[in-house]
Amino acid sequence: MVLRRSIYKSPAQLRAMIEPGLITAAALDAVREIVAPGVTTGELDAVAARVIAERGATSNFQLVRGYRHTICASVNEQVVHGIPGERVLQPGDILSVDCGALFKGWNGDSAFTVVLDDPTRPDVVAERERLSEVTRGSLWAGIAALASARHLGEIGAAIEGYIETHAPDGGYGILRDYVGHGIGRKMHESPSVFNYRVDDEGPEVRPGLVVAIEPMVVIGDQETDVEDDGWTVSTVDGTAGSHWEHSVAVHDGGVWVLTAPDGGAEALAPFGVTPQPIA
Repeated sequence: MVLRRSIYKSPAQLRAMIEPGLITAAALDAVREIVAPGVTTGELDAVAARVIAERGATSNFQLVRGYRHTICASVNEQVVHGIPGERVLQPGDILSVDCGALFKGWNGDSAFTVVLDDPTRPDVVAERERLSEVTRGSLWAGIAALASARHLGEIGAAIEGYIETHAPDGGYGILRDYVGHGIGRKMHESPSVFNYRVDDEGPEVRPGLVVAIEPMVVIGDQETDVEDDGWTVSTVDGTAGSHWEHSVAVHDGGVWVLTAPDGGAEALAPFGVTPQPIA
């Protein structure tokens, strides 16, 4: 008989996931501080690696077979899984950084997008900032929905609904081939967390559920290809992409964003949701 691990964690397991979430957040904060034209994506990777090591954790990205880096750094048409290296950031670039940490057997996973200023191309900067703003907003709409959802499928509906409402002329594409996931002892666990409406209502949302919600949105068509490096996912039409992600726990008191130092309080306030610390 095959025994399947439950997708729901115990209260003690939820508490164990707090620190890896905070370490992940600290690594991304350190990366965000040095993002500027002239900086290489490899330098961003080194900063994240240092923070994770100093906190006594391990990069869970480096535990993925064949991947040797601490972050994914995706620039412009690269939406996710970009490999950091010698690429130099340029004014006007849109950059998405994804990172995770493993601490005492438990994982954190989070991502953010930032647009570098370029006074010579204000229209490009504004277009990309709008993309990032809508993608970030859709993430928080999904997290807010999780606070009251009965089934996980409601999160994808909330994300897509937010994007439909806020995208200019409804012109954004949501990646279909890449979705969010459960997280715990492994960085990627069941269940899948869709960023769009699906017919399947999904598993029940109840205390113990921990998921990484991560909308990936592009300015143009959602069709993507994997580049020759075997990792980087880029848009076929060459339009820019954005990726935002947080790991979120459902517990007896409500929801708590594990990869946000304030548990998501500031970003959830406009949605009328107050996150509750894990007891």
